[in-house]
Amino acid sequence: MKWWIIALGTLAILGAGGYVAFQHYKIYLPGLLSRMRDPIETYHPVAWAPGPEQPAAPTDERPPNIIVIVADDLGFNDISFGGGGLTPTPNINALAEGGAHAAIAYAANATCSPSRAAIMTGRYPTRFGFEFTGAPWQFAETIGHFRGDGPRPIYHGDRVEGMMPYTDMGVPSSEVTVAEMLQERGYHTIHIGKWHLGEASGLRPEDQDFNESLGIMAGGSLYLPVNAPHGVEARLPWDPIDRFSWANLPFAVQYNGGQRFAPNKYLTDYMTENAVTAIRANRNRPFFMYLAYTAPHTPLQATREDYDAVSGIEDHKTRVYAAMIRALDRGVGEVMRALREEGLDENTLVIFTSDNGGAWNAGIEGLNRPFRGWKATYFEGGLRVPFFMHWPARISAGAQLAGPVHHFDIFRTAVAVAGGNDTDPARDGVNLLPFVNGETAERPHQVLYWRSGDYRVVREGDWKLQVSAQPERVWLFNLADDPTEQRDLSQAQPELVARLRAMIEAHERQMPAPLWPALIEGPVRIDVPLNAPWSDDQEYIYWSN
Repeated sequence: MKWWIIALGTLAILGAGGYVAFQHYKIYLPGLLSRMRDPIETYHPVAWAPGPEQPAAPTDERPPNIIVIVADDLGFNDISFGGGGLTPTPNINALAEGGAHAAIAYAANATCSPSRAAIMTGRYPTRFGFEFTGAPWQFAETIGHFRGDGPRPIYHGDRVEGMMPYTDMGVPSSEVTVAEMLQERGYHTIHIGKWHLGEASGLRPEDQDFNESLGIMAGGSLYLPVNAPHGVEARLPWDPIDRFSWANLPFAVQYNGGQRFAPNKYLTDYMTENAVTAIRANRNRPFFMYLAYTAPHTPLQATREDYDAVSGIEDHKTRVYAAMIRALDRGVGEVMRALREEGLDENTLVIFTSDNGGAWNAGIEGLNRPFRGWKATYFEGGLRVPFFMHWPARISAGAQLAGPVHHFDIFRTAVAVAGGNDTDPARDGVNLLPFVNGETAERPHQVLYWRSGDYRVVREGDWKLQVSAQPERVWLFNLADDPTEQRDLSQAQPELVARLRAMIEAHERQMPAPLWPALIEGPVRIDVPLNAPWSDDQEYIYWSN
């Protein structure tokens, strides 16, 4: 055999091997490139800007402080308020027991970024094109190439060319944020935790009228370094999102757009510690704090101490998940204790909620019980969230708000609490205080809409219509009689289906095109988590992102 034939054969083998290796390891490229562009420094403490040494007026005569606490992927059944939960959550429960809780509260979307966009703007995020959660194309490609035992994901690789960079996927700077409204009323505005509303200049928290920002600009972070000796991890081999997360997410935060650096402790505890420090620094002036925890979003990591404290849970991943919720609850308790110690608790409105329902990809049953559905579905399990309002000076302990309330109500409620009167017709939310205090017996909302690609939903009164194009079908439920969506009435009520469809279509005509396209459509089953075996009788939708 001639030498050049042997050489070509060797090159072909090496080339094929290199291609296979590249395909296997390219999932690590986004994180590697990010660390090259933006290295992670060692830990250093944050010096929060101090307020005045003395208050301008007594605490009860000052505008109330406002704290909005948002958990990430917290399921409706993840807290023990109402008798559920994997572990007791006494501090989160105390917000409801000492204030008001909404019987029916909805996320703005069944995934995180659009919900956060609604909280920030008081509007349907689709009104300004924020329809999908921002993610790099490599993330969508990873999911698109995942091969489980059910229907295949659909990856739209042809849409990548010409698409805006991931860092530009955010709330447009032309939108008015709640931080801007409160800053204009003299509030010192603080962001701590997850942002996920744009990383480019003009879109970041400090560009969107937060005086100070400490947190994570992307959709997630590690909670500890990988294999930390004082940590416990749970990997989810059935989940391509988990695989991408472990490969790319850093253990790092930023302060006011500066160089990223490593926290000095478990991420949830680090956020809590800085929230407490920021409260003490601002004890003598009105402040607004957006405290956006990442817990209990994957990747599943907990401290050994919290893991040991929930030893009654046998399944390892579920135990790690419960330990993460324990840290979240502890954080809420420490924030409330700091308010009490500074004499601010009576005159501080604290709102607690989650960005969407519990996640199907975690592989844990019952996170949204009693509701059907998960994150990335518009069944109640994907949309129903805890919504607690604690303000002893104005809200009676044990008050109940019938609802339905919505994430975008936080905007107008906060502005009203600060003494403002937002009458902008572009806003979709309402001020919830009259509903909490019994000044009005009406529902906060008679009609609500949700949309992600060709999956669209309307709730009018107690009727809820879901319309899915992939697979093509509709579901109609009467939530007054059937709040857990067990009995589909679409075949029995064709005229009602037609009327509600027309409402969706009329609403759609008001919405602009998405700011960026959906690259992935993934199948999500309604009644079982991702790690359950597929069977032909399982209902599912394709979620666009």
